[in-house]
Amino acid sequence: MRTIKSWRWMVRKRHMLIDGGACGVKMKQLTFRGIVCIVMLFIVYRTTYYQYLQTEIDEKLNPFYASKDIAVASNSLGNLPRGIVQARSDLELKPLWSTSSSSSKVNVSSSHNLLAIPAGIKQKSNVDAIVRKFLSENFTIILFHYDGNVDGWWDVEWSKKAIHIVAENQTKWWFAKRFLHPAVVSIYDYIFLWDEDLGVEKFHPGRYLKIVESEGLEISQPALDPNSTGIHHRITIRLRTNKLHRRVWEARGSTKCSDDSEEPPCTGFVEGMAPVFSRSAWLCAWHLIQNDLVHGWGMDMKLGYCAQGDRTEKVGVVDSEYIVHQGIQTLGGASAPKASNPEDSNKEHTLDVRTVIRKEATSELQIFKQRWERAVREDQNWVDPFRRKGRRNQRRRKQRRHI
Repeated sequence: MRTIKSWRWMVRKRHMLIDGGACGVKMKQLTFRGIVCIVMLFIVYRTTYYQYLQTEIDEKLNPFYASKDIAVASNSLGNLPRGIVQARSDLELKPLWSTSSSSSKVNVSSSHNLLAIPAGIKQKSNVDAIVRKFLSENFTIILFHYDGNVDGWWDVEWSKKAIHIVAENQTKWWFAKRFLHPAVVSIYDYIFLWDEDLGVEKFHPGRYLKIVESEGLEISQPALDPNSTGIHHRITIRLRTNKLHRRVWEARGSTKCSDDSEEPPCTGFVEGMAPVFSRSAWLCAWHLIQNDLVHGWGMDMKLGYCAQGDRTEKVGVVDSEYIVHQGIQTLGGASAPKASNPEDSNKEHTLDVRTVIRKEATSELQIFKQRWERAVREDQNWVDPFRRKGRRNQRRRKQRRHI
């Protein structure tokens, strides 16, 4: 009996040892798997972090590429050493050779701003008055010659300091899309994209910029003197007692503007004749300009989306520094005179260029609206930031009324 019990005890002990060994093996396997998981997580982390750093480097080297184009840009620059890449440029003139006099004329101002203006020879005196105002504040000047006449400007003393671009019968939006790429003008703090028929007797660029900066305006324009010609929206009219304004109240006319109004042209609006953009706002606005819709009609209603924030706060009209809109129609020439005799008009039809231009601009306006609506439908991830804000403001007003 003792022998049998001893045998059973030995068998049981053996099973215990085997079970303990299996548990030990399992514990070792679990430990190994844990180590493998930790190593894999570390590798994933390092890879993700490296990609993040790479993206940051690419964005610094190519600050104006869209995120989806960064990979393409990086591949295109792959054969260049990183330190040689110059992603930005400017419109500053560089001499062919350095002299002591040219070195002394280098602009050391920390402030860089740009005035771009379409210039026809018939508006030479008016453009001259505008440019002189801006040159006193160290602006870079670029003239878009839509009439092809550059030689007529060489007798102006500042002409050789300006950039001259020539393309006949093109609008300022056509010029801006092709020659004011954000990477080229990224050095400039503010871009003034003005028409040529503006009176600047009461306007000072330096004082204007101080107001814009202190008020945090990303998109702005100087107010229009009430006696101006061609005032299209009440919000652009100067308020004599204000430094600036961001909205207008109007009970008359087709456009009703009240405290509840949250859309252009009641608030968050500037007109296309004299807009001023910050660097960030211009990056957005440049992309908004349609390559083939040269008149730019309707775009001013959407500029608020480029305000880098709440358009009711970041877009404004400066009253203390105002201009006069002269309403001179130059591009395409003057309208054809009406025939005094109906029979003569039937015999010989005279082409009214201004009518044709207006018809084309109206057609482009409809196309732009359709493109915007289609883009909104197709981009399912896009949410109108101002629609949400408008609803919140309406709820707040209702709550205040019930209190």
